[in-house]
Amino acid sequence: MRILLIEDDQRLARLVARVLGDEHYHVDVAHDGESGLDLAMRGIYEVAIVDWMLPGRDGPGICRAVRAARLPTALLLLTARGQLEDKVAGFESGADDYLVKPFAFEELLVRVRALGRRFALNGTDANELRAGEIVLDLRGHAARRGNRSLDFTATEWNLLEYLMRNLGQTLSRQQILDYVWSYEHDVQPQMVDVYISYLRRKLNAPHERDPIITVRGLGYRLEAPDV
Repeated sequence: MRILLIEDDQRLARLVARVLGDEHYHVDVAHDGESGLDLAMRGIYEVAIVDWMLPGRDGPGICRAVRAARLPTALLLLTARGQLEDKVAGFESGADDYLVKPFAFEELLVRVRALGRRFALNGTDANELRAGEIVLDLRGHAARRGNRSLDFTATEWNLLEYLMRNLGQTLSRQQILDYVWSYEHDVQPQMVDVYISYLRRKLNAPHERDPIITVRGLGYRLEAPDV
């Protein structure tokens, strides 16, 4: 799952990103409201964790902008404000959940998992993605095709996860770059083609149908192979 963390306390941001990374979530971090909103508007995040008080634009303002853009992103608002009227204001801004600082990381993880289940992009169990006989176990970080285990690098895993979350949809090279490589601005679009070829070699045994379709001039699409 791809998560956006918008938090100006850099020490807390590092800790939260580490905890989420240990759960195999892909985390991007912004430290101010404007850059955080720019990332959120890409529409590539399942969950955004947003601090209330931020330089440039506050958390509720980010929530309102994301909701106005109708992005399929779950919004978790972090704040030291615990009064009822503050919670009401947070939910009215478009937040889906609300967590008061200081918080336990275990509670944060529970809330992120719950939001991921509610906002799973392909309508499946958020702990598992399936494309026919191809299965990604997101909690166990294991992959298989039929009875055959698959071993991927981190980049290959993120690429396959993005294709599976958008099963049957053609994704442009730029969309794939934005999701898989994010901040690595020096990565060229040709890198997508290279990693698609790596993915095909690992996904496809002899006589198995290649589920990755090349759409000439556009990009790539994953189709569920026959079981």
